[in-house]
Amino acid sequence: MARLNILHHPDPRLRKKAAPVEAVDAQIRQIVDDMFETMYAAQGIGLAATQANIHQRIITIDVAEKGNEPLCLINPEIIQQEGSVEHEEGCLSVPDYYDKVTRAERIRVRAIDRDGNTYEKDADGLLAVCIQHEMDHLEGKLFVDYLSSLKQQRVRKKMEKWEKEHAKGAARKPAQAAAG
Repeated sequence: MARLNILHHPDPRLRKKAAPVEAVDAQIRQIVDDMFETMYAAQGIGLAATQANIHQRIITIDVAEKGNEPLCLINPEIIQQEGSVEHEEGCLSVPDYYDKVTRAERIRVRAIDRDGNTYEKDADGLLAVCIQHEMDHLEGKLFVDYLSSLKQQRVRKKMEKWEKEHAKGAARKPAQAAAG
C-alpha cells in the first residue's frame, strides 16, 4: 500500500468531476487500499478519490470511533433521502477549517464494494453526512461551497497562507534530514 498526496483547496483539480469505474479489478482494489491508508494516516473519516487526484468515483469512509469499520463506495448514488440536519464539517482538503452545513438527515445509497458487489445501505447521522460530503467531491464540489461568499473568500485566503507555510516546511525537511 502507498500513501497518496491529498490535494488542498483551492487546487483546481478538486473541481474535476470523477468518471464512473468501469470494472472493479486489481488496480481499483489497490486504489481503495491506498485511499484507506491515506485516510487513516491523515486521521480523516472519509476520502474521495478526487482528493488524491484520482478522478474515478471511489470513496472510502470509516466513521467508527475506533476506526475499525471501513466502508468502500464505488460509483455511489443516493437513491433516497429525507429530512435535513445541520452538522459541523471539516475536510482533509481544507485543513484546520470547520463550519456548519445542512444536508439530508437520512439517506439510502447504492454502491459497489471493493469486491465488485453491488449493495444498498441506509445511513443517518455522521455516516449520512460523510457519504454526502464525499459524494460532493466526486462532483467537484467542496463543503465550503455551501458557505456565504464572504466565508468562502476567508477560507481561500486562509488556505493560500496554509499552503505557503507548508511549502516552506517541506522545502526545509530534506535539508534537515540530511543534516540529522
